[in-house]
Amino acid sequence: MASLFGHAFIAIALGKSFSRNQQTWKLILIAIVCAIIPDADVIGFQFGIPYSSFWGHRGFSHSLLFALLFSILVTAIFYRKQFFSKKGFILLLFFFLCVASHSVLDALTNGGYGVAFFSPFDNTRYFFPFTPIKVSPIGVLRFFSERGVYVIRNEIIWIGIPGFIYMIIAFLVRKKRNKF
Repeated sequence: MASLFGHAFIAIALGKSFSRNQQTWKLILIAIVCAIIPDADVIGFQFGIPYSSFWGHRGFSHSLLFALLFSILVTAIFYRKQFFSKKGFILLLFFFLCVASHSVLDALTNGGYGVAFFSPFDNTRYFFPFTPIKVSPIGVLRFFSERGVYVIRNEIIWIGIPGFIYMIIAFLVRKKRNKF
């Protein structure tokens, strides 16, 4: 998996798509939770759930269906007044992208068994052909080690730089849109 920092950074970068007055702490914090929630499945290790099972790490919680269901839930809870409006749809799409970005990043890592994008319909685990992101150690103590520093340096290149480029493009698009 990519680190929680990498996942959270992508949510923040995607949040820059919104205008400044829409970029509230509430929106960004929900986006960060959306981006890291799929890794709640690591709790399964404590209960003997095998990595490769439906409920295992990178299983159903990393699927596109889970991303859709979780984004609907989050939008309905935190933005219920706008849920059936254009803004509600945009928020739902944004939260979906934040949750789904987690699986995309994990499929770009060089470790694990892949991501079950299409679970529960197909539990096959997938990686992308290009896997430049170094897999992050699972667990706080393992992460705050020499290996964790190596992972963060790698993520600066493969997640940080593209994320900053996206934020610059989003800023320029918003600036151009505000001119007219």
